Amino acid sequence: MAAVELNGKVTLITGAGSGIGKALAERFAAEGATAVVVADRDGDRAAEVAAGIGAVAEAATLDVADEAAVAALVHQTEERHGPIDLLVSNAGYAQGGGIDLPNEDWLRMMDVHLWSHLYAARAVLPSMVARGEGYLLNTASAAGLLTQMDSGPYAVSKHAAVALAEWLAINYGDKGVKVSCLCPQAVRTNIVPRAAFGRGGGQASQDGVLEPEELAEVVIETLREERFLVLPHPDVLTYFQRKASDYDRWLGGMRRFRRRLIDSRTSE
Repeated sequence: MAAVELNGKVTLITGAGSGIGKALAERFAAEGATAVVVADRDGDRAAEVAAGIGAVAEAATLDVADEAAVAALVHQTEERHGPIDLLVSNAGYAQGGGIDLPNEDWLRMMDVHLWSHLYAARAVLPSMVARGEGYLLNTASAAGLLTQMDSGPYAVSKHAAVALAEWLAINYGDKGVKVSCLCPQAVRTNIVPRAAFGRGGGQASQDGVLEPEELAEVVIETLREERFLVLPHPDVLTYFQRKASDYDRWLGGMRRFRRRLIDSRTSE
């Protein structure tokens, strides 16, 4: 799929019952996709989104942490619509806390933010490789390039998601499979009210909260250019470059930023 265009393509989006996934599903349909599979753990929400899009969309209830269910949905989509041209592995959630959280909370976040991407790739790559074309778009976060101070498992799982996307791009790029990794800061979704985003998880107060539709526009542009990093907030690249050029200075700055956040919260 050189110079990717969505017209006539088969697409599948996880976590598409709201927020980013919903906006992407709607935009893919507007771009002329012939099939838009709206998958979400909340089947009712997925059905509402699909109904709003129209005939090219269909809903599916999916827990992305269930590998067998992911594989079954990919197979079902291929049986009904033909090969999947673009699979967006997008499901995610927020949870604050750190090392005191029980292991189950850390493991669940890894299930949703890392293993779900692996399950999706395992299910769809054989067909893509056989055809010599296909596209994977994995949603991570700016927290995967920087960090999320208020949530240890969020930061760690999103870093892992970026690493997996890099590995897939390196190992499957010569086989015709394109990979992009979406790394936004704060977007107006159901996640934002449940997480106090710091730099890397959002820095929303300084860099702004995007509407999902604005993010979808950036995704379309990035897919057309086949770039790896999808950065709806341009400042993330600057922060990432500063981090890479002087890691210790960046860590010191993050500690100072954290202290300022704590002081501002205690003074409220």
